[in-house]
Amino acid sequence: MRVYWRYIPQAKNTFAALAAACEVHGYEIEVTDGPRPDVTIYSLNSINECVYRDEIAGTDCITIVGGPHASACYREVAEYADYVVVGEGEYTLPALLAAIEEGRDPPPGVATATGYTPAHHTVLLDGYPPFSQIKGFVEITRGCPFSCDYCQTPRLFGRCMRHRSIDEIVLHASRYLDVRFVTPNAFAYGSDGVHLRPDRVERLLKRLDGRRVFFGTFPGEVRPECVSEQFLELVTDHCANTRLHFGAQSGSDAVLRRLHRGHTVQDVLCAVDLCYEYGLVPVVDFILGLPFESDDDQRATLDLVREVTRVGRAHIHYFMPLPGTPLSKASPRSLLPETENVLGKLALNGRITGSWMDHEIRFFRHTPHL
Repeated sequence: MRVYWRYIPQAKNTFAALAAACEVHGYEIEVTDGPRPDVTIYSLNSINECVYRDEIAGTDCITIVGGPHASACYREVAEYADYVVVGEGEYTLPALLAAIEEGRDPPPGVATATGYTPAHHTVLLDGYPPFSQIKGFVEITRGCPFSCDYCQTPRLFGRCMRHRSIDEIVLHASRYLDVRFVTPNAFAYGSDGVHLRPDRVERLLKRLDGRRVFFGTFPGEVRPECVSEQFLELVTDHCANTRLHFGAQSGSDAVLRRLHRGHTVQDVLCAVDLCYEYGLVPVVDFILGLPFESDDDQRATLDLVREVTRVGRAHIHYFMPLPGTPLSKASPRSLLPETENVLGKLALNGRITGSWMDHEIRFFRHTPHL
């Protein structure tokens, strides 16, 4: 049985991880630019799903679809795909391939048009390599203890943080000169995400000495309340990045509470000041157009954007409701004319990036911050 992966640029790291997991179980996955028999696999998010839906529905081969959109909307996706992998795929995907090859029913964790049985396992990161022949970023942590209303991460991977061991991280990082990590919060490595363990972060970074390590920047940012002198000393002593990336999301404490962010505006300001003190450029994410954002809330966010861009950079997102989240059915509110005016000027001056009008531009033209 031949198995193909539909090439989708935004799913490169997913392909690297799942190809490695399938290789462990004896399945080689080939890359294709279109559906091919016997089996073609897709990984979709909520922006690109509409691009590939008709292709999947119209193909004659067996189709398997996974990714954040498929996991949240598995009933809908199962109407046009043969199989839908819901949630983590390292164990489920190879088990599904074996079932297809042997003519058996799909394993738990796979939805079809006839029904769905939830998975009864949790992936241990050390059980699977982060990549094999196809190189990807090294995923060091999965899961998030916070439950931000707009975010799919805790809904996909749970609220219990799982970490790859230092030995395994070092082993796979040895294949790179420049090492970057996938994590919801780099400073939470080795901890439960709330009670941080800087000693374990230090142990990891010391083991990686001798390589150019980028820590706390794309694709593994940090949280503003976690930024401290101790962590910044570790970054400046052991890492190559000159920036630190974290999310503020709003300049209104009332909005942050509604989002269940778990930090305050003051936490963001303190993180920005500490970055400046340690010679790191803060790169701060913001979400505008949140459904319950008042005019004053939006102006407060704009004020915080201005404050951040005095010494750093801001990355602006326009709110997009994601399936499977508490805000999945919410609609974005419009931006104030003054907001659009200020953001336009800051963009022309190179102080902000992102898109606050078009989700596709934000998604397809995102540039990593190192």
